[in-house]
Amino acid sequence: MYFVYALISEKDSEFYIGYTEDIEKRIKDHNEGKNSSAKTRRPLRLLYYEAHTSKTDALKRERYFKTTKGKTTLRQIIKDALSLREPK
Repeated sequence: MYFVYALISEKDSEFYIGYTEDIEKRIKDHNEGKNSSAKTRRPLRLLYYEAHTSKTDALKRERYFKTTKGKTTLRQIIKDALSLREPK
């Protein structure tokens, strides 16, 4: 399986979107600072992931989520999870 995932930084509330074949290891690596692009944004929390049987499909979906339209779609998908983080 191939996973596309969205993490949120507890530090700056920004998304990190990625792709992996081993989601548990990848999240652990992110939070241990083994990924330079998200190293300063730790801790990171998993908000969303989806599984694909095709690597090509997963990479296309990752690229989409990194676009402005894709981020809007992602925010709609996870709006309930995001509302739990915001003060009311």
